[in-house]
Amino acid sequence: MSFRTLACLLVVFTSPLHAQVRFENRAEVLGLSHQYTGGWEYFVGGGVAAFDCDGDFFPELFVAGGEAPAMLLRNTSNTRGAAVMFVSDTPKPLALTNVTGAYPFDFDNDGLLDLFVMRVGENKLLQGGADCSFTEFTTDGLDQSARWTTAFSATWEGENQRPTLAIGNYVDRNDPEGPFEACDENFLSRPTRTGYKTTPLLPAHCPLSMLFSDWNRQGRQDLRISNDRHYYVREGGEQLWALTPEPFLYSAKEGWKNYSIWGMGIASRDISGDGLPEIFLTSMGDQKLQMRDPDQNGPAYHDAAYGRGSTAHRPYTGGDGRPSTGWHIEFGDVDNDGRDDVFIAKGNVDQMPDSAMADPNNLLIQRPDSVFEEHGLVAGIATLTRSRGAALVDFNLDGALDLAVVNRNDNIEIYQNVTNGNGRWLLLDVRQTGANSGVVGGWIEVRDGEQIWAREITIGGGHASGSTTFAHFGLGDAKTVEIRMIWPDQSVSHWQKVATNQVLRISRDASALAINPL
Repeated sequence: MSFRTLACLLVVFTSPLHAQVRFENRAEVLGLSHQYTGGWEYFVGGGVAAFDCDGDFFPELFVAGGEAPAMLLRNTSNTRGAAVMFVSDTPKPLALTNVTGAYPFDFDNDGLLDLFVMRVGENKLLQGGADCSFTEFTTDGLDQSARWTTAFSATWEGENQRPTLAIGNYVDRNDPEGPFEACDENFLSRPTRTGYKTTPLLPAHCPLSMLFSDWNRQGRQDLRISNDRHYYVREGGEQLWALTPEPFLYSAKEGWKNYSIWGMGIASRDISGDGLPEIFLTSMGDQKLQMRDPDQNGPAYHDAAYGRGSTAHRPYTGGDGRPSTGWHIEFGDVDNDGRDDVFIAKGNVDQMPDSAMADPNNLLIQRPDSVFEEHGLVAGIATLTRSRGAALVDFNLDGALDLAVVNRNDNIEIYQNVTNGNGRWLLLDVRQTGANSGVVGGWIEVRDGEQIWAREITIGGGHASGSTTFAHFGLGDAKTVEIRMIWPDQSVSHWQKVATNQVLRISRDASALAINPL
């Protein structure tokens, strides 16, 4: 045996083993039976928004219902680390039909989270009030026509008091030549002194997710759109719009490579440690993990899913060997070992014969060698329903990420993370006064020695599902770490040391940070 082989074996056998991740479904115990239902317009969508709307820090869930009314699930867990508890408690403004999904964010900078509700029909921009009350905003210039909205993202540009909104519309249901090659228009809405100016983003290729993200840390979030080639059929693809004063599509001139998939969901996270976010796209068949090409300056990416073991292209249980269909996708460290894992919601569109019908959701655990390994079955989340949207969020604030999954024509699943032997963690709530109270476009950096976890604050992505909750960091065995902020205006705070296993609020204090336990 060579010295190099022996050294590699020593590394493998002396590295700490990750805890065996386990989840327990609480929905049946809690008597929750909400479903996402409806005809072909509800084959897509089925999202969930996770956010605290009653001020107790425990996140609520607003769940799309399709043709059935949407539902608000109030989080009654109450005590940190206690059993995850939800009750149905839907105020009238949220009991909407024709909802495909929703995204929470502080639209009016009052410290209370608002909701952009996507619908088959007229969308709703709802103002959050005290104790989960909601009223409708009246905002001039936003597109209020009855369309089939399936994608949304928001960001703040410069010193604007209100956010820039991107709204993605799927197939034009009124096109007599449709549905194929009948993609509707997408819109970019930018704030003006009196309201909004809305312009179409053309060409449009039937989007199922959008995400404003600062892909190269330039201080500007550009707009990535993932499109469903099932309906644009040809002459379309994935898109990246530069959010310049006159937006333009990146092309081969800037290094962008044309890429056509059955695009469903987007997840973005720096998993390589270089400070730049990787992109994970769901599709039919292979899921697409993309990493920046280090030899290119522009937005050039290469597929890394095969080498990282994350193609998740066929079911791993259930006996159906046909290709999988991926929907919502989300990064999160479910065992707090310091390495981000991935959840993917799976399920047949409806009765597509070339795709798996028994299609379990994926839980891809990242190993120390950066390869992902399937743990969905042993973790207890491998149900064979038609899943759509999801939220990977800490529901009971114990430092372990829990999970909610929305299913088409089947009951919602709410899982509590009951893993033994999790690592250490932080939950961070980042705020600033004035515009953009949620610090969208900012970056949180957490440092332990030479290792830095970089986390961008975004609104959008996933599939019809958005979470505005505490930023969760799994930190392995680190008892203390350092934190700093890169604010949206690109000013950088000093590093400040904190103990782990805490829930903290971080706010701006000149070049330092005001850090307070919650």
